[in-house]
Amino acid sequence: MRRILSALAAVTAVAAALPALIAPQTDARPRTDTVTVTSATLDDAVPAAASAVDHTVTFVNDTGRKIWVGSTVNADGSRNFGSLPILEPGRSATITIPETADPGHWRGKFFARMGCSGVSGSTFHCELGDCGAFADHCAPNTGEQPVSLAEFNFDSRDALATWYNVSHVNAFSVPITIVPTGVTGSGGGCGTMGCSRNLLPLCPAGNLTRWADGTPKLCTNPNRDARTPYSDMIAANCPKAYGWSKHDTEPGNQVMQQCSRCSGFTVTFHRGS
Repeated sequence: MRRILSALAAVTAVAAALPALIAPQTDARPRTDTVTVTSATLDDAVPAAASAVDHTVTFVNDTGRKIWVGSTVNADGSRNFGSLPILEPGRSATITIPETADPGHWRGKFFARMGCSGVSGSTFHCELGDCGAFADHCAPNTGEQPVSLAEFNFDSRDALATWYNVSHVNAFSVPITIVPTGVTGSGGGCGTMGCSRNLLPLCPAGNLTRWADGTPKLCTNPNRDARTPYSDMIAANCPKAYGWSKHDTEPGNQVMQQCSRCSGFTVTFHRGS
């Protein structure tokens, strides 16, 4: 992901004017919470340019479990969030991406933290996606998590952005789909990425761990930089998601997508166990 996003970030064509910001709509059944993310909720954020328009991301929790949304950013100046949604089953929430604030882009990933408990800022801990002692955000300098990831490259100076993909390179924890919203015009890109199918029952036995009640919890990739039975399982059952780090070099792969004609995205965390 880092290699291809570095190449894509080199595109310097002047971005076309983005459409007016439209709040993503999710299924009417889940209750929706709108989280207004301002500079006060970003780590060291600065005001956005007056003429800029930021995309939104709506998170939908369809896992059947409570989730704490986590995020990490690339080591390219992207500024991580200081506040992210905590979602009960069936709930959703919307954030705004600070892509037009300094440094003019946001490149990173979102994931579902699960099995969490403890006091935020002190004893808080998650069984999946653990990224520090805070309930509403990840600690600074947190590395990539061994869970399913929704990855994005928002760049106000890239006419082809936004680039996005679902990654199971490190592990498969829950199914994820990414769907562009507020799409205008016609042309390439803007497809749905990832899949809603639970792949834990297909996990090679040696790569599977379980929750305390015995249900499948996590399928871990034994070698993220080579093809393995794990990556072959991902490719065969979820072809629009990364199964290993060089998956994008395979002929005919469908693991990366871009959409310059949308106002936002819906990231759904589906039921995995």
